[in-house]
Amino acid sequence: MTISFLSKRNLLCTFSGTALLLTFPAAHADTAPAKSVEIAAPSTTTSAAPVGPQINAKSWVLMDYGSGKIIAESQPDARLDPASLSKIMVSYVVGQALKSGKIHSTDVVTIGKDAWATGNPVLRGSSLMFLKPGDQVPVSELNQGVVIQSGNDASIALADYVAGSQDAFVGLMNRYSQQLNLTNTQFKTVHGLDSDGQYTSARDMALLSKALIHDTPEEYAMNKEKEFTFNRIRQVNRNRLLWSTNLNVDGIKTGYTSGAGYNLVSSAVDSTGMRLIAVVMGAPSDRVRFSESESLLTWGFRFYETITPIKAADAFTTQRAWFGAEKTVPLGVAEDASLTFPKGQLKNLKASFTLNSPQLEAPITKNQVVGTINFSLDGKVIEQRPLVAKADVPEGGFISRIWDFVMMKVSGLIASVFGKSAS
Repeated sequence: MTISFLSKRNLLCTFSGTALLLTFPAAHADTAPAKSVEIAAPSTTTSAAPVGPQINAKSWVLMDYGSGKIIAESQPDARLDPASLSKIMVSYVVGQALKSGKIHSTDVVTIGKDAWATGNPVLRGSSLMFLKPGDQVPVSELNQGVVIQSGNDASIALADYVAGSQDAFVGLMNRYSQQLNLTNTQFKTVHGLDSDGQYTSARDMALLSKALIHDTPEEYAMNKEKEFTFNRIRQVNRNRLLWSTNLNVDGIKTGYTSGAGYNLVSSAVDSTGMRLIAVVMGAPSDRVRFSESESLLTWGFRFYETITPIKAADAFTTQRAWFGAEKTVPLGVAEDASLTFPKGQLKNLKASFTLNSPQLEAPITKNQVVGTINFSLDGKVIEQRPLVAKADVPEGGFISRIWDFVMMKVSGLIASVFGKSAS
């Protein structure tokens, strides 16, 4: 069987001289352990790999949100001061607390003295929501104060409310860092002001931002709000890329301290739905961090594309299930298999799959890994995804299993004589 992509959804299958038009990815293969898929679509863009951009910063990365692929980088794992990029994790922890029902947006928080800039020397001269001791402020407004105004006082107030103290909240931040595999990140404060032993990396900030968007979408949505007024003090969002006329930017966070320099994590979506995340750390000036971030995002959208050839909701292939109550089992991916590559390469993209064993034998459980899907460009594997069962297949009855045993032996005999397996 030959399977060719006429477009991202249609396939032309030729078998024994007969042509069939099918819809991808609900392709059915026979019981052979490996199959190949050719993906082709017309493109007017050159297939040559684009030359990476030159960015004026200590460290930076450009990540595709859908695939998680980093398509450009420089010193991505360098440990640097996060400054207010720490508030991305604050927002993530708060978003998870809201999502789980531990706190509610309508909860009213009594502001303590530690969140009062006048009484806390650490906060003087930093970005503030301008809270006062005894103020009664809803969680929703404190959240806006963190996300939109980058309020260090708001971060402290939320930390106290969610975890009981700043130290306990920092513990939550670092626990989530471990869960998200942020291997070059350690938080010491809830606000990000310079502190010994506090660090993060551009790669980790991209991973954290991806998690924020995916895991807590309602929390992330606040990042596109351009201003917030509290106690009759109006403040605009410090992320000036929100006003860009060239890009559809909807987040995420600026950061500056004398130790960190100028940081910016930004994210934008193009007309196809492709989302990119750019992280620029240690830029020499406020202007540079914005211009370089805009250049990164523009470059990524111009030269790269992301497709999802295999969706989790669909079967990629169907295979024989020996000794099962069902004769076949659909196989696919547990999560959408999104791929990012240079524009113009789609016509060269191929997919193949292999099984971990020559035959699939029941019992088989849903999402059980049974093989691997390989995506290749010009003969080189660029991505792999686990091939999983999309349904449970319990063992069949006694007579059915005996029959399958006989048929398996016959199939093996035929294969040894003719080099072809029977189904």
